[in-house]
Amino acid sequence: MTADFTYYTPTKVVFGKNAESQVGTLVKQQGCKKVLLHYGSASAKKSGLIDRIKASLDEQAISYVELGGVVPNPRLSKVYEGIKLCKEEGVDFILAVGGGSTIDSAKAIGYGLFNEGDVWDFYDQKRVPQGCYPVGTVLTIAAAGSEMSSSSVITNEEGDLKRGFNHDSSRCKFAVMNPELTYTLPEYQTMCGAVDIMMHTMERYFVGGSAMQLTDEIAEGLLRTVVKEAAVLKTNPKDFDARANIMWASSLSHNGLTGMGNSSRGDWAPHQLEHEVGGMFDVAHGAGLAAIWDSWARYVFSQNPERFAKLGEKVFGLKRTSDATSDAVKAIEAMVAFFKSIDMPTNFKELGVNPSDAQIEEMAEKATFFGRRTLGDFKVLQKEDMKNIYSYANKR
Repeated sequence: MTADFTYYTPTKVVFGKNAESQVGTLVKQQGCKKVLLHYGSASAKKSGLIDRIKASLDEQAISYVELGGVVPNPRLSKVYEGIKLCKEEGVDFILAVGGGSTIDSAKAIGYGLFNEGDVWDFYDQKRVPQGCYPVGTVLTIAAAGSEMSSSSVITNEEGDLKRGFNHDSSRCKFAVMNPELTYTLPEYQTMCGAVDIMMHTMERYFVGGSAMQLTDEIAEGLLRTVVKEAAVLKTNPKDFDARANIMWASSLSHNGLTGMGNSSRGDWAPHQLEHEVGGMFDVAHGAGLAAIWDSWARYVFSQNPERFAKLGEKVFGLKRTSDATSDAVKAIEAMVAFFKSIDMPTNFKELGVNPSDAQIEEMAEKATFFGRRTLGDFKVLQKEDMKNIYSYANKR
């Protein structure tokens, strides 16, 4: 049975070659006069992208101030720095130039500017914001989908707590997407992004109840596309069409489309489990997801093997048999084989981490928000389940 739903995607997308030249006009349309240019590594400057954005802002007489240094698993300390700078400079618009980490940091700064008190309260689920300063992005990494989602994830260095938060007020006013800006990404980052895109789709695909047929078809088509184009980019990283398909998949995978009409918002246990791995070991998010997925899938698939079997048939073209359990295992193996084909880790050893029993206990405790929640929808996970999945990933 199809569930009722509300679909909300207010972000304006400007997609194509040289799209970044329109940034000044897009900011001006928001009625804003001073921009925080927020970015990560020096590559955004070395490539000339920041200069092109500045030129576009200059054309519209929009002033700006810069704050670089965002890192993967973006830090709360950088968010505090951004809030302070924006208040001092009278910033009224935040422009994230980069990928998910930079966009998430920009959203958190926006929350901190709009609301009194400690912005961490929102990520710690203690308060709900009343709004967010306007945020836009020039996307340079196809992965997180933060450019069209209500989500952001921040790491608090005190306690290594990696926490996500969703609120519609933080949705980007616009997202500028030029696939050419992703040409110079290292292969590892490109493939981490492919995993993240697929996981955002699969988190919504694996629900405990019913799913809408058309939504399933959209999700399965997106997954097939990422599998195909990731293989293309392994051999030709400057294939424009492959980059374009991956970039658009990034947005569609996390703007809600691939879960509309399903019985719940999705499972999300692999993401929440990975957040604790990322918080403790500072690993790349996509790689962490790939390392945990096999163990999660094998732990939960017996809840509904038919669902995994369908994934194998629709995404990898596997032949169905009368044995749904066997088909489900083959589907899991096919996904793991794909991860391996793009040089992604499929367990903790390949990820380069080896958590002790005490660290596994700590990650599971943090994943429950210190006893305040369970994880999952496809199969509801208690703390002991989480420990088992972590342990399985550590032993494979």
